[in-house]
Amino acid sequence: MSPRRSYDQYCSAARALDLVGDRWTLLIVRELLAGPRRYTDLHADLPGVSTDVLASRLRDMERDGLSTRRRLPPPGAAYVYELTARGRELLPVLQALGAWGEGVLGERRPTDAVRAHWFALPLLRGLEGFGAGLVEVRLEEGEFHVWVGAEEGAALYGDGPAPGEPDARLSFDGADTWGALGRGELSLAEAVRAGRVEVVGEGGLAKELREV
Repeated sequence: MSPRRSYDQYCSAARALDLVGDRWTLLIVRELLAGPRRYTDLHADLPGVSTDVLASRLRDMERDGLSTRRRLPPPGAAYVYELTARGRELLPVLQALGAWGEGVLGERRPTDAVRAHWFALPLLRGLEGFGAGLVEVRLEEGEFHVWVGAEEGAALYGDGPAPGEPDARLSFDGADTWGALGRGELSLAEAVRAGRVEVVGEGGLAKELREV
């Protein structure tokens, strides 16, 4: 394993960038916030990363105590990667970076890849201040689910329908709406009031969203 590069500056920001400043590292963290992921799943949801770079970043993250690798019991018998407690502490960093980046997101370019679950973190920002619960989300690009107020160490989101009955189901009327939320031009409450997001469900979170 190659030695870690360093800025060699006695500054906490520089030390942090020693660990997570390499290209792809924080996006790997974004994917692992969904819980344990196989290498093939990570590669599929990080379009543009080479297999060599992904393997290198995962080794670096394991060495630096940000993630671990473990083997699933039979019949799975595959290796999965997951964040350590230290790695999960990067959530507010990613949230702050995402909020800062809203102003430069712009419209989707023809070359931009997209995955439905990439909207999970901005949606969780939009749900701050609401009660806890499981939310299922439907976009044109697919479905995903998020846990609002998830317990420490638990997954924050996942692909596909919610595992079990969600507290609320959100259906967006199109890419214009979720794009506007992602760019910070529209709040979730405003989208619900305008009828651009349909809220279904009888859980407390659904009722709270319908009353905004």
